Amino acid sequence: MAMSTTSSSLSSLSSLSLHPSPRLSLLPFTAAATPATKPRKPISLILSSSRPTTVIFNAAASDVETSFFDNEDPEFDGVFEPPEAPEDFVPPPSFDEDSTETEDEIAAAYEELYGPAYSGVTMLGNDIYVMDSKVKKLGAFGKLKKEKIRDGFEERVVQVRRVTKVVKGGKQLHFRAIVVVGDKQGNVGVGVGKAKEVIGAVQKSAVNARRNIISVPMTKYLTFPHRSEGDYGAAKVMLRPASPGTGVIAGGSVRIVLEMAGVENALGKQLGSKNALNNARATVVAVQKMRQFRDVARERGIPMEELWK
Repeated sequence: MAMSTTSSSLSSLSSLSLHPSPRLSLLPFTAAATPATKPRKPISLILSSSRPTTVIFNAAASDVETSFFDNEDPEFDGVFEPPEAPEDFVPPPSFDEDSTETEDEIAAAYEELYGPAYSGVTMLGNDIYVMDSKVKKLGAFGKLKKEKIRDGFEERVVQVRRVTKVVKGGKQLHFRAIVVVGDKQGNVGVGVGKAKEVIGAVQKSAVNARRNIISVPMTKYLTFPHRSEGDYGAAKVMLRPASPGTGVIAGGSVRIVLEMAGVENALGKQLGSKNALNNARATVVAVQKMRQFRDVARERGIPMEELWK
């Protein structure tokens, strides 16, 4: 009896059409149309048996809306229509329509970014020294010859050395020159330059020295206001003030730097390395550490007489 009831139920179930009617739409698929969290409702089927039977179908595949584009031509070449611009829209000027910058404007912008160009002319009113701006051409071979710069600075060559660079094809010979420039009124600078000729190396180092001018603090007796020490690399220099009439008692590049600065009474001593370039730069470092008494009193807000109490 039970077997007959089950077979009759299955035959009744197979005769029913349980597939829902397809829903066709031209709209694209959206997540809002078929939420994934929407619960499935059970479908109640009354079979030929005495009690109703509930069957749950998973209709996830049938709930997905499919878009059909049967009327679209894949060979159709559409035309792009950009959106309309707002009423207050002002188109930017074209690159070709912009005015061309002059050489003065370019020089002023370069000087604002990288500082004075040391070309003899400043666009922003900076105090710079005329160096290699005066250039004239010789008519014989067309070589460029730089005129001697007349800016009140004297030049003194400290050292000229021959340097050799080993390359794939052999050796390249150059000359390195160390030059100290100064006006003997408290301004001095140390520069270094390399070139294939001695004259070119001296000119390059003189230009480099003028770009590194510093001011040396001195008293009315043309000496230092106080003692100082400076080091550069392995070189260390000790500077001491001296009484009038002593002179500059120092050796090597220290003496040249002090004389070009205008110091007439001072004591100097090289400690450590004897390298001329490092000792000259160590002298510059020691000078930069010095301060005038009036500057210290002004910073502290007291008269100069209070400094010695």
